[in-house]
Amino acid sequence: MARSNPNPSAALTAPDYEALAELRYQIRRFLRFSEEAARKAGIEARQHQLLLAVKGLPHTERPRIGVLAERLQIEPHSAVELANRLAKRGYVRRRRDADDGREVLLMLTPKGERSLRELSLDHRAELRTAGPALIAALMRALVAAKPHARKTSKKRK
Repeated sequence: MARSNPNPSAALTAPDYEALAELRYQIRRFLRFSEEAARKAGIEARQHQLLLAVKGLPHTERPRIGVLAERLQIEPHSAVELANRLAKRGYVRRRRDADDGREVLLMLTPKGERSLRELSLDHRAELRTAGPALIAALMRALVAAKPHARKTSKKRK
C-alpha cells in the first residue's frame, strides 16, 4: 500500500534516486536468490514464504490465514490457496484451535520443517555474503531520506 508523502514538494536529488535504485537492486538480488532457492527445493517462492511465516511468527501471533496473509502481503484467499497446495503436498497441516474451535491454525509437518530448515540455512549463508551490500544500500537510502542530512551536506559545499 502506498503511503502519502508528508512533504510532496520536497526535492529529490540524483543521489537520492541513486540510493533508492541501489536499495531496490540489492533487495531484488536477494529476492531472486530466494526465488531460485525455493524452486530448487521443489516449492514455489510464495510457498516458502508461507512456511517461513508460520515458523517465524512472533509468539504473540497465531498461524491463522488472516495473520499469514498479512505477513505475506497477499489477500486471504491467496493464502488459503497456498496453504491448500502445501497441505496437499504434505508441508503443512491444519488443526482446530483448542481454545476456539472455529479457528483453523496451520502447522508445519516434519517434511515442511525439513524443507524450511534447508532453505533457511541457504538464506542465512546468502545473507552473510550479500548482507553487507544490502545494509550499505539501506543505510545510504536512509541517510538520503533525512532532511537534515541534505542541509548538512549543502553547508559543507
